[in-house]
Amino acid sequence: MGDKKVRLKILGITFSQVQAGAYALVLAEENGNRRVPIIIGTPEAQSIAIFLEGLIPPRPLTHDLFINFAKSVDAVLEQVDIYKYEDGVFFSELVFKAGNKTIHIDSRTSDAIALSIRSDAPIFIREEIMKEVSIFISEENDWDEVEEPVNKQRKVSFESMNSDELQESLNEAVANEDYEKASHIRDLLNKLKS
Repeated sequence: MGDKKVRLKILGITFSQVQAGAYALVLAEENGNRRVPIIIGTPEAQSIAIFLEGLIPPRPLTHDLFINFAKSVDAVLEQVDIYKYEDGVFFSELVFKAGNKTIHIDSRTSDAIALSIRSDAPIFIREEIMKEVSIFISEENDWDEVEEPVNKQRKVSFESMNSDELQESLNEAVANEDYEKASHIRDLLNKLKS
């Protein structure tokens, strides 16, 4: 198993059109055109969005509390490592430095990212996971240029499609910047291939 890692940045959060009460957090490789959509829950999406918007809540949120505690015991979040992807779930590890000691803590990816932005800690993903889950975006399809996608299409059951139809739908979802739908289709394509 290769240990090559890709550094990621947060591109944005979109409301999930497939899963009620969920959001798609879109990560992008720092030097490239691959995107990684991760489905996250409402509390984590709010925690990330509040920080990204520069809003200061009247009382510390759980992620703020965790970082404040870490600082109080001289522990620094050095990085987040997304090290595994299994059955549609990403697995992450928080890597802290406390004095000359390195501490590894298992974490949900959404929590890890909420903590990383509060610590300015880099986010990494293993290259083999990136190859499996990423969606390639051509230069002309840039996140910043596309407004929130409006999904007025008829409801289509992707589960009943063959791999060619799924690939076409995946390309269409990517072109429309609908990363959450693209993530769902990508998972179905991976199931068909295995």
